[in-house]
Amino acid sequence: MVGLPARGKSFISYKIVRYLSWLSIKTKLFSVSSYRREEYQVQPTADFFDPNNEESKIIREQANEDAIKAVIQWMNDENGCVAILDGSNVTRQKREMVAQVLKDHYVEPLFLESFCDDETIVKSNILDINSTSPDYVGKSQSYAQDDILTKIKYYETHYEPMDLEADKNLSFIKLININSQIIINKIESYLESRIAFYIMNLHIKPRYIWLSRHGESQYNLEGKIGGDADLSERGMQYARKLKDMVSKYVPNHEKFEVWTSTLRRTQQTAQFLPNPKKQWKALDELDAGSCDGLTYQEIAEQFPDDFAARDENKFEYRYRGGESYRDVVQRLEPIIMELENQENVLVITHQAVLRCIYAYFMNSPQEKSPWMSIPLHTLIRLEPRADGTIVTRIKANIPAVSTYKEKGTSKLGESGNDAHTMAGEVITSDLQGH
Repeated sequence: MVGLPARGKSFISYKIVRYLSWLSIKTKLFSVSSYRREEYQVQPTADFFDPNNEESKIIREQANEDAIKAVIQWMNDENGCVAILDGSNVTRQKREMVAQVLKDHYVEPLFLESFCDDETIVKSNILDINSTSPDYVGKSQSYAQDDILTKIKYYETHYEPMDLEADKNLSFIKLININSQIIINKIESYLESRIAFYIMNLHIKPRYIWLSRHGESQYNLEGKIGGDADLSERGMQYARKLKDMVSKYVPNHEKFEVWTSTLRRTQQTAQFLPNPKKQWKALDELDAGSCDGLTYQEIAEQFPDDFAARDENKFEYRYRGGESYRDVVQRLEPIIMELENQENVLVITHQAVLRCIYAYFMNSPQEKSPWMSIPLHTLIRLEPRADGTIVTRIKANIPAVSTYKEKGTSKLGESGNDAHTMAGEVITSDLQGH
């Protein structure tokens, strides 16, 4: 990473880690400031970053070296694929040094600079740093703002932004004022191009993303998986109530878009919402192949080996003639790109699909995502932040069967394992069902 303080470098770093990890690309963040805090117990004021402060300069350089050594060790000893070195790297000399050290250890460097001279964005980032950075725990907003602005002035004295002439031999991506302009130089590998494409779709404004499963379906009542069933009577009640819940809980609800799958139960759930609607084949439920339309008990009896294999490795297991969770993740990538571009959208889809989307925003390990409980008749609000995603669940107070299957059984019922429960606050809707 390259750039002055309060340019969103850490936020962008976390987003890249989340995206690549979701695609099962082994990725890890190495924060230079974390090494400075943990190894040298330094909780600095802005004067620590004064270029004339020789004592602190030694600590800053050592923390940077420690972080680079950790990157190389992780890449070589643990077969890491992408390491993100989150630091300032504001001078050309330092960037060349970092690039050479990495190349000497067979690690290919790619620089990502967040250049920003938009004061509105910088002020917003300063507020975010004040609320999330360990350096400002217990500090007032005014203190943090003054301290960060002083720190920025120190860095500006020796900042050398990247450009196509002076840095023509380096692979780099330069974001100007987040995404108003993007400069790309020497992006040569497939993985580098994936990162560049993702960066081009980043959206860092405060926003909500709304998720919901379809209402209870006839197949849900019968314990069957897959299919293209209609909503049950209670599922239709949820569809009607969803319109009122959106009106009550969703800001600017008249201006957002509704996405559904191509299956009837999601479209029926969205039918009372007056908003523009878009159908996505990519949002269709996981294809159960030869097991489509069966209950878990029937699958256990007819395909006992497959039933056991799926329980053993649910993320990788692919139904005969159908899909695995890994397959769903691959087809959801365009959806994730679109969600990163959206400010206000409601996605109405299916259990497995929502598990994969939820895992992306929560940075959950892939092997855990297929076991996450995503209840019916619940509106889910995600609020992406620099330090994670805040989750709020709004329950509709309309009964529905549980479609959750615990590992090792064919019976349906909510898990008793707290690790399978969605994060966040639960709000019980006080609206009356129709």
